Amino acid sequence: MRLTGRGIGLLASAGALLVAGFWFGYPELTLLGSAAAIAGGCAFTHAAWRPRLDVSRVADPDRVARGEAAKMTLTVRNSGRVGSTSLIAEDRCGPRPVPVPLLRLRPGHDTTVSYPVPTERRGVIPVGPLRVTRRDALGLVSLARSHGDTAKVWVHPRIHLLTAVPAGVARSLDGRVDKVPHGTITFDSLREYVVGDELRRVHWRTSAKVGELMVREDLDTSLPRIVVLLDDRADAHPKLIDGSGGTAETFESACEAAASIVAAAVREDIPVTLQMASGGGSGGGDFLDRLAEAELHGDGDLRGTTDRLRRDRLGDTLVFLTGPGGRADLGLVGALRGPYPSVVVGMFGGQGSPAGGGDGVVVLDAADGVEFAARWEGVQRW
Repeated sequence: MRLTGRGIGLLASAGALLVAGFWFGYPELTLLGSAAAIAGGCAFTHAAWRPRLDVSRVADPDRVARGEAAKMTLTVRNSGRVGSTSLIAEDRCGPRPVPVPLLRLRPGHDTTVSYPVPTERRGVIPVGPLRVTRRDALGLVSLARSHGDTAKVWVHPRIHLLTAVPAGVARSLDGRVDKVPHGTITFDSLREYVVGDELRRVHWRTSAKVGELMVREDLDTSLPRIVVLLDDRADAHPKLIDGSGGTAETFESACEAAASIVAAAVREDIPVTLQMASGGGSGGGDFLDRLAEAELHGDGDLRGTTDRLRRDRLGDTLVFLTGPGGRADLGLVGALRGPYPSVVVGMFGGQGSPAGGGDGVVVLDAADGVEFAARWEGVQRW
C-alpha cells in the first residue's frame, strides 16, 4: 500500500488544519481538517478491501520452438458474494506487462483474456502472477496485490533437419578403427580401479601382473553413441546483441545446432548425451528443455569438463559446439581423440572456412545454425 502524491498532500493538509484549528480556536479549520482526515481513512479502508479472485492460466502450447506462435489464456473469477468488482489489473509475461480489464465483474462470474507470448528469443518465459491494483475514488491510496500462481513457457531453439548421423566407430583390439556393422558387448580397454567400481569388473590376471587393481572396460558396439558438448562459457561467445547483457547470437546458433543433432539422434534411436562446458549433463529426454534454460556462465571450467569426458568415455562421437572465443581451446577438445575416435567441432561466428581440421578433428565453421546444418550434411565421414 502506498500514498499517492494527492494523498500525501491531503493528509499533510489535514494535520496542519487540525493543529491550526485547535491551537488558534478556529472551528472552521478544525472541520476542514477532520473532513480531510476522514477522507484519508475512507481511502485506506476502500483500498484495504481484498477482492476474492480465482486466477487460472493455460499456455497453448507451453513448449514451442523459437519463432512459433504461443498463446496464454487467463481466466479470472470473482468468488466473492457481495457487489461487483472493477479493478485495475495487469499480468506479467516475461518483462512485458499485459493489461487485463476487470470491469464490473459480478460475484460468481469470470472473464477470460488471451494474449500472445513473445517467442522471438529462446528461453524460459515466466508468466504471472496477476497484479491487481485498487485505488479509491479520490486517488489518495493505491494498493497492489498478487493473485494466482505463475506459469512457464519453454521456447526451444530452432531445429534444422539433419539426415546424416554418425554411424559410430569402435576401436578393435589390434588398434584399427572400424565402422560398426552390428553389435555386441566387447572388450575395450583396461584402467586403474577407482572407488565405486564393481568388483566383478576387476581383471584379476592383469591386476596380479601389474601389482594394482585393473578394471575391464567393455564397449557396447551395437549402436554409436553421440556426446554433444555445448560451450556455455561467456568468454566463448563475446559478441552480444546489445550492451544490456543480451545473449550472444553465436550461443543461440550453438543451441540450435545442439538441438538439431539431438533431434537427429533421437529420430534414429541413437543414444545421445548433452553436456555443458560449465558442468552437468543429461542422457534423458529433457534435452530441449535444458537447451531452453541454457545461459552463459562466466565461471565455466572447460578443462575440468574434458577431464571428466576423458575419464567417463560417454560415447564414440564427440561434437563440441562453441563460439569465436573458444577457438583457443580446440587443443583441449582435440586431445580427446583417444577416448572419442570421432571428434567434430562446430565453430560459430568465424570466417565460414570449409570443413576440415588437424589430427583427425572435423571443424565446421558456420555463421549460424542453418549454415551449420548444411556443412554437417556435407561431411563425408558419416
